[in-house]
Amino acid sequence: MAPVRFAVRVDGVVQGVGFRPFVHGLAGRLGLAGFVGNDSRGVFIEVEGTSEAVAAFVTALRAEAPPLAVVDDVRVGELPATGARGFTIVASPAGGAAATLVSADSATCADCVAELRDPADRRYRYPFVNCTNCGPRFTIVRGVPYDRPLTTMAGFTLCAECKQEYEDPGDRRFHAQPVCCPACGPRLAFSRGGDPLQSTVDALAAGEVVAVKGLGGFHLAADAADEPAVARLRGRKHREDKPFAVMVPDLAAARQLARVDAVAAAALISRRRPIVLLPRVANGPLAPSVAPGNRRVGLMLPYTPLHHLLLGDLGRPIVLTSANVSDEPIVYRDEDLGRLAGIADAVLTHDRAIHTRTDDSVARVWRDRVQLQRRSRGYVPEPVTLRRRLRSHVLGCGAELKNTFCLAKDTHAFLSHHIGDLDNYETFRAYTDGITHLRGLFDVTPAVVAHDLHPEYLSTKYALDLPDVELVGVQHHHAHIAACLADNGEPGPVLGVAFDGTGYGPDGTLWGGEFLLADLAGFGRLAHLAPVRLPGGTTAIRQPWRMAAAYLEAAGVAASEVRARHADQWDPVVQLARGGVSSPLTSSAGRLFDAVAAILGVRDTINYEGQAAVELEQLADPAETTAYPCDVDPVVSGVDLVRAVVEDLTRNTPRPIVAARFHNGLADAITNTCARLRDTTGVTTVALSGGVFQNLLLLDRAAESLAHHGFRVLTHSRVPTNDGGISLGQVAVAASRTTPGDRPPGLR
Repeated sequence: MAPVRFAVRVDGVVQGVGFRPFVHGLAGRLGLAGFVGNDSRGVFIEVEGTSEAVAAFVTALRAEAPPLAVVDDVRVGELPATGARGFTIVASPAGGAAATLVSADSATCADCVAELRDPADRRYRYPFVNCTNCGPRFTIVRGVPYDRPLTTMAGFTLCAECKQEYEDPGDRRFHAQPVCCPACGPRLAFSRGGDPLQSTVDALAAGEVVAVKGLGGFHLAADAADEPAVARLRGRKHREDKPFAVMVPDLAAARQLARVDAVAAAALISRRRPIVLLPRVANGPLAPSVAPGNRRVGLMLPYTPLHHLLLGDLGRPIVLTSANVSDEPIVYRDEDLGRLAGIADAVLTHDRAIHTRTDDSVARVWRDRVQLQRRSRGYVPEPVTLRRRLRSHVLGCGAELKNTFCLAKDTHAFLSHHIGDLDNYETFRAYTDGITHLRGLFDVTPAVVAHDLHPEYLSTKYALDLPDVELVGVQHHHAHIAACLADNGEPGPVLGVAFDGTGYGPDGTLWGGEFLLADLAGFGRLAHLAPVRLPGGTTAIRQPWRMAAAYLEAAGVAASEVRARHADQWDPVVQLARGGVSSPLTSSAGRLFDAVAAILGVRDTINYEGQAAVELEQLADPAETTAYPCDVDPVVSGVDLVRAVVEDLTRNTPRPIVAARFHNGLADAITNTCARLRDTTGVTTVALSGGVFQNLLLLDRAAESLAHHGFRVLTHSRVPTNDGGISLGQVAVAASRTTPGDRPPGLR
């Protein structure tokens, strides 16, 4: 048969994942001629042969792609046949606008782990073993196309053996940009000299805290069973109560510490290797200071060869937490190790530079699916795909707390790695540097910039300072619901329930317990928690007992245990609330949780954001089904719930029962409000978003009750429920408002 020739363009995550050798092998198997290469847009191919073989080739590009590849699009155009023979991999051309995608960092694959443990292999116990199917990606990339000169491996010249592997299309290390071995690759160093690995293991076994360089930054490591060591780490890091993550060597070790079902096991062993929040096993071999007072523990498995070696040699789990002073971004450069002085006793580092700092991702399992709490290493910068092409490049600047930003172009929305709270210089610099890096990496020049309405957010001020852009202000809770719609590929309208700590309302009050009628382009506020005063403003967020004072004052309750604990300050705080001085109104669901936590004696002051609500959930008895009544017309009366809490306490009802009845009562109030709004709007789909829905007890009870009453319920899965997902919502809103014609059908 006469040969045919086609040009093929493959878009998606197709660089650094073994796509070219896969294409080379596929063409050889089908007897096709031509070539394949990388450029700034993705993978380009010309292929020639029989029409049947070429058709099979194009089909297999999707169906048989390598494990780390994500094929978004395959476009084909006919060319004149040339009679060419043989199939080659060609060099990447220089120049061109960046349009290709970059894969996320991936955990060490089984083949590389086997080499790491094989005494006969030349990479035996080499802590930087990697191949096309695993290893560092995003954290070492400086630019595109993804070739070695544009990574932090550029300074390591390949030895003859590695070069042979790198250039052999039949080898799994063909064009694996971080490929190396002990003869030509990075090396470890320990701050006190000696064998780096053995010295680190000895230090951990002796109860010391060691800073360990990972993929996206340094971690602080300590023996997870050594209470004095973990307590010292807490004290030095000024992290009084927030749980630490624990790394275990394998699933068997994880099951000694937590209940691990099939979904959780799949998440733990996935190439993304997030921290997975799991129910703790009673009396497991963990130091009490790992997760004080928490029924859950965050576990992760090794995702670098160095982790495998450390865990294997030490023989027990380690605490592995971000190396930073509390509230600062993770340390990722050796020259910044001075910031860890007084925290780490020793340092295990190496000479492969990290270009982009990236914290660990955090996930949990809910109703047989994984939900992200923090989307970072292992997921970023792989995009969320849009259902329709954008007319302009868009930047979503995100919120103030738990910030991520989002850049969008064409059909891709690139959510950034976790940035953190934009309340100090180092974090804000990480934010601006991250935007600059991702803009360059994906050739995004925002013409539209979406931001929060709060005028004092640093992310808002950043947006307002940008020249020559169209600004789109997006209300905080609308962004939450839009992010949930985007996450689920829904256009709306929905009844959006946005419960969080605080967000700036257009009426000048602080919102946070909102029931919205929303689609991607707009929203209307239909109901909300009844506002109460926030005595002392932000001081009340750090001191939940102040919210107890405000709610008890509104409920007409004069005497209480929490009042007795703060007798010297109580009356002045109540007077602040009564007079409204430095006491703005808030409808925040998070502040309602704070009030109940203080009334129950759970937490009067906090050491990290949301601590009172977290500990209130931990206190609640999940077996309790009774719910406190709550008036929901015309506003949802949090005061009713508080009054019921106090009445049950006076009857000496056990506090775990009281905490559970509060949760159940709020879940019922959500359902009853949505039922009332369904009657007036006809909308039968509810979207749940905002940081308060990281409370699994509330989320489970609310979703179950809503479904029982005939609602379809949308929740997050691919982006965080909390403010970490806000920027995607901002992009979705901005894209909808700036696109002419009908409102877009959503994102997928």
